[in-house]
Amino acid sequence: MLDVPTGDISARINAIVRNFVKVGAPNGEIRPDRNLEELGLTSMDMVNLMLAVEAEFDLTIPGSKLMPANFRSIERVAALVEELTR
Repeated sequence: MLDVPTGDISARINAIVRNFVKVGAPNGEIRPDRNLEELGLTSMDMVNLMLAVEAEFDLTIPGSKLMPANFRSIERVAALVEELTR
C-alpha cells in the first residue's frame, strides 16, 4: 500500500490530467473540483486517465469503482486512490 499524503496524490493526479486537457490547456494547477469534461476530456480520455492512475499509483481499480462519478474531477480521483490505498 502507498503511504502518500493527500496533497501529493492530488498533485500527481493533476500532472496526469494536464496531459489530457484540450480546452484552455492550463500550464499550472487545475482546480481539484473542476469538472474534467469541461476541460475537454472525452470518454476515451477518461479510460486513459484510469489506466494512467493505475500505473502511477501501482494499483488496480476494481470494476465496481469504474464509474464516471469517480473520474469527474481531480478531487474525486484522489479520493478513489486514497480509498484504494488504505
